[in-house]
Amino acid sequence: MSEPAFGGTIGRTIANSKPWWPAPPQPPKGAPNILIVLFDDVGFSDFGCYGSPIRTPAIDALAAQGLRYSGFHTTAMCSTTRAALLTGRNHHSVGVGCLANFDSGYPGYRGKIAREAGTLAEMLRAHAYRNYMVGKWHVTPLTESGATGPFDGWPLGRGFDRFYGFLDAETDQYAPELVLDNTHVPPPGSYADGYHLTEDLVDQAIRFIADHGADRPELPWLTWLALGACHAPHQAPREIIESYDPVFAQGWDAEREQRLARQKAMGLVPETTDLPPRNDGVKAWETHSDDERRVFTRLQSAFAGMLDHADQHLARLLAFLDKTGQRDNTLVIVMSDNGASQEGGPLGFVNAMGPFNFKPEPIAEKLARIDDIGGPDTHSNFPHGWAMASNTPLRRYKQNTHGGGIRDPFILSWPRAIAARGEVRHQFVHACDLVPTLLDLIGIAPPATIAGVPQMPLEGVSFAASITDAAAPSKPAAQYFEMFGHRGLWHDGWKAVAFHPSGTPFDNDKWELFHLAQDFSETHDLAAAEPERLAALVKLWWEQAEAHQVLPLDDRFGPRFAENAARFHGARTRFTFHAGMGHVPTDVAPDVRSRDYLIEAHVEIDEGTSGVLIAHGDATSGYSLYVKDGRLVHDLNIGGRHEIVRSTRPVPAGAHRLGLRVERLRRESEPAKGARTGMSQYTLLIDGEEAGALTTQLAFHTLISWSGLDIGHDRGSPVSDYAAPFAFTGRLSHVTVMMQTEQSLDNESVGNAEMARQ
Repeated sequence: MSEPAFGGTIGRTIANSKPWWPAPPQPPKGAPNILIVLFDDVGFSDFGCYGSPIRTPAIDALAAQGLRYSGFHTTAMCSTTRAALLTGRNHHSVGVGCLANFDSGYPGYRGKIAREAGTLAEMLRAHAYRNYMVGKWHVTPLTESGATGPFDGWPLGRGFDRFYGFLDAETDQYAPELVLDNTHVPPPGSYADGYHLTEDLVDQAIRFIADHGADRPELPWLTWLALGACHAPHQAPREIIESYDPVFAQGWDAEREQRLARQKAMGLVPETTDLPPRNDGVKAWETHSDDERRVFTRLQSAFAGMLDHADQHLARLLAFLDKTGQRDNTLVIVMSDNGASQEGGPLGFVNAMGPFNFKPEPIAEKLARIDDIGGPDTHSNFPHGWAMASNTPLRRYKQNTHGGGIRDPFILSWPRAIAARGEVRHQFVHACDLVPTLLDLIGIAPPATIAGVPQMPLEGVSFAASITDAAAPSKPAAQYFEMFGHRGLWHDGWKAVAFHPSGTPFDNDKWELFHLAQDFSETHDLAAAEPERLAALVKLWWEQAEAHQVLPLDDRFGPRFAENAARFHGARTRFTFHAGMGHVPTDVAPDVRSRDYLIEAHVEIDEGTSGVLIAHGDATSGYSLYVKDGRLVHDLNIGGRHEIVRSTRPVPAGAHRLGLRVERLRRESEPAKGARTGMSQYTLLIDGEEAGALTTQLAFHTLISWSGLDIGHDRGSPVSDYAAPFAFTGRLSHVTVMMQTEQSLDNESVGNAEMARQ
């Protein structure tokens, strides 16, 4: 017998030994691919297969191939539902009791998923899944969304292998704030060349899956596609939007009745379901003027057009799965993160950015801009009446724990494994039940530890049995709800719920009682008839609240946002931005709201130099300091109204400091000496010397923009009258922003503006 190739004892040892490295993980036999499509702010009745006239044939086809659930429940807000969907636990339990936009310091309200609560992606990674995240994340504190992170709460830090999308609650669909893996990147197109974020996200989802198939086709994948649709701003191709005007010209009262009739015919709701009265503050359609009805119809058409457009692109993704032979063993789930949004207010908005900075948007102005709705310089949202119709037949809206806020569409299709076709399931299901169900269907157990961190138990309950058995019982455990002090509890088919007016004592809240099996729409309050049952459910709510880190209750809007901003920025009043740096998200950019500040750009100018020095925001709101036609220019854009000041003299060639000083003016005369006048002065500076000024009542009172800041160019939707990116053609060294420490914010207004962002 010949010696091994290496010869001698060492050679024999190597030849006879087993590899020292661990075997790679193997997927469970027959493990499906998983495609989760998460819509944003889409109400219970908005898909065609849930009663809507909106065209959603791709979604409807999935429902026809699989199952629709009538009892799927969320948490009433986006960050919180995503935390529950990702982890299989209740949102307070994992530290996301409210929004990723702030950290209250209490364990249930950190705005970031705890390491003890592993995500679905982290759980599947140990079983050879490759995990791809596309679209909206919004479970990372936005103060951690800058270029330095930390990245442990971003998708790649929570189990996903690739990420393409946005970290915030919303973004402009034509000029989005995009991240690729851990880096902010500019959008690959613009409105002018036909770009839309939905199409881009679907393109990236297809690319990730195609790359996966080219590299490791034997391994299963998870693709989490979280669309911006249909969160405001409602933006879609104009021809799609206008096609819906005749559909919705009848108004929201007739629309609700027709949707409920379709839902009964589909078997989604019992025949005995009553249509509840209009939500508080919503007027009868016929009481509005002709002008109001025209505007309201177009605002609803923009919402419908955005959903229609998204369905068209979802069809492309599903066609790709068919073409590549993957559809049969791909488990597809389509759902929404909460009910339709009330943030459009009673009259809706063409551009919400103005009203949030105290610039009114009267109906006449809305009507004059009706053909702009859904376009690149609008931030539109529909009025309460249409949000109410979206949630048919349920009461109230997103943010609330009545059905309109927490009961949502849910479709499940898996051709290889689900024999049922087009059936409806009526079991109670909660967002935290999704992970246990998927693990159950795949055949794996949740891990005891992830990356050395012991894991808290799953709190959701698998509803896999209901897939094959329409008569399977709902989960035995009680399920609580809480959002901004609104409370609710489901148990054994009964629901106790309390609407909480912000700023009032919690003890004053009126609890209602509904038997959902007989009262789908929560219309018949049985609190007076069954006080003992209600008392028991309320007591159980408090027990659940204590067990899941819900306490202390906090109904504040503005103060929480303001406290978070103050805590993050601290005493910092000076920012320095050097040429060549990347994009700065708005939550980590200088907070110049309601304060005096100074901007200085250190540049070298040649003859003919032009371009942006600093720009924060987009076409709907923001500010820009730039050089054009030889002059220094500042544009204060408040809701599309431009207050522009140009330098009184040209900027000469050479090295200069080009700046802007902003001062909130005070009265000099007694008795109100030192009091604010409500006016601000914007003064241009060339090498420290005044070069033009403007006085105006407009200012950034509550927000600057939900789009971020750039140096040396304006990368997206342009703040001012120039074509983006309008890059600076001179030599820019750096820009400094220096702010006065005094800042006076209207917390209530800040809260209203921020809530429209969620």
